[in-house]
Amino acid sequence: MAIVRFHVVPNAKSDTVVGEHGDAIKIKLRAPAVEGKANAALRCFLANRLNIQQRAIILEHGERSRHKVIRIDGLSEHDARRRLLEAI
Repeated sequence: MAIVRFHVVPNAKSDTVVGEHGDAIKIKLRAPAVEGKANAALRCFLANRLNIQQRAIILEHGERSRHKVIRIDGLSEHDARRRLLEAI
């Protein structure tokens, strides 16, 4: 189980991992930050990038914030960070 911090920028031109933002991973998403759309887009994006099911991605903290803490079941924190940051 991995606990990973994210800094999410909604309303971007594309869905992409930008890099690191302090101890968090910065991700830009096309989805707007209204009615949970950005949170749903983040879960979908992470599932696709990490090649895991969406139900393994749980939003622990930050439902209404750009700073989010996500629990990823089935991966270590090291593996999750490596997979997300290797394609930058």
